[in-house]
Amino acid sequence: MPASLFDSPYYADQFSTPAMRALFSDEGRFQSWLDFEAALARAEAGCGVIPRSAAEAITEAATLDSLDPMAMREVYGQVGFAIVPLVKQLTAACPEHAARYVHWGATTQDVLDTGLVLQIRAGLEMIETELDGVIAALVSLARTHRDTPQAGRTFQQHAAPITFGYKVAGWLDEALRHRARLPGVKARALAVQYGGAVGTLAPLREKGTEVRAALARELELRDPDITWHTGRDSLAEVIFWLGLVGGLLGRIGTEIAMLMRSEVSEVREPYVPGRGASSAMPQKRNPIACPQIIAIANRLRALVPQMMESQIQEHERGIAAMPVEWMVIPEAFLLASGALMHARPVLEGLDVDTKNMRRTLHSGGGLIMSEAVMSGLAPRLGRSTAHEVVTTAAAAAMDSGRHLRDTLLENESVLAEFNPAAIDQLLDPGSYTGSCGAMVDAVLARAKQQGFE
Repeated sequence: MPASLFDSPYYADQFSTPAMRALFSDEGRFQSWLDFEAALARAEAGCGVIPRSAAEAITEAATLDSLDPMAMREVYGQVGFAIVPLVKQLTAACPEHAARYVHWGATTQDVLDTGLVLQIRAGLEMIETELDGVIAALVSLARTHRDTPQAGRTFQQHAAPITFGYKVAGWLDEALRHRARLPGVKARALAVQYGGAVGTLAPLREKGTEVRAALARELELRDPDITWHTGRDSLAEVIFWLGLVGGLLGRIGTEIAMLMRSEVSEVREPYVPGRGASSAMPQKRNPIACPQIIAIANRLRALVPQMMESQIQEHERGIAAMPVEWMVIPEAFLLASGALMHARPVLEGLDVDTKNMRRTLHSGGGLIMSEAVMSGLAPRLGRSTAHEVVTTAAAAAMDSGRHLRDTLLENESVLAEFNPAAIDQLLDPGSYTGSCGAMVDAVLARAKQQGFE
């Protein structure tokens, strides 16, 4: 019976995607190790280190069909090194003339690290695809609602008008930054690991770096200048990047959930019959995807400092840092896939209630326009006087339940300089969204430059 939610047939699809789980499954992991061994043999054959016929035989044998996972598990439990049982079984699957050349010049960490890098590459491709889908959805929302007025909120209270497109463009701006970071993250992380016992490639004599370069070409990975057995910053950066993406998705999920509150109801998750229904309260349409996004994002961000700990390694191979990576990296990718899986359809089908946004703007008796009124009065009354007038009028409106317009027009200083029509204009939410439209346009222009129409 599975103990992990990721392995549970009941829960797994709520927290990760099947494709990402397959990538980081034992089968995916073993195949990445076999891919390393086969590529190493071909690279060494190309450099004249081992016979070409041996490389061909090793490549042919480097399939999951050559492995007995249960027997591997037993040997792993005895020897304590994950690659030893795989090398034994791959060797046994090769003809005698090739068997002696399996794992030639490599060490366990070379296989583990390069295999992990191959999984990371495939995982980042999946994440990139889904992130691009999220960005495309944000582009559409920001463009559609560029000028849709909405109450801006600070400290969870009405502050001043914004547009919903402005809010979405803020999310889009961050998403574009994360997307722009990704090529650099890949360039640094997707490097082959091949150094042998202490990283010196000594068994290959003068052919060491030549073989490593050939291995990198075989696997389409970067050939590093030096072995990185204890240099883990690039792997940590991958998880930090995933944490940043998770932070954005968590922020979006939190905002949508807050705007779904009964007294607000300005946006809603896409409607699916029966989804979000309460077992006790038939009237409810609960957020379902957003709580998942928020929870996943919280867990994903918590993995970042754990991954940072793996950077502290002693000598030429650390004692206990690698097992931390084996736990953290797969989980981070699974969680990131799950957050994106929930976020993309929510954003693509978000139900935006523009009527309720306008209702909210007008629900506070004009108080949300206090800054606008103060700014309008200041050129004639002076800023200090305008601030005092509006503060007094706002307090009177809140105490009496009247509209800010009425309490303003009771002030002699206001009446001396402004007629009721001018006050009405200052109280119009649509006239006080500032540079929202221009900023939305700027973010959309950058999105277009990055390939998102």
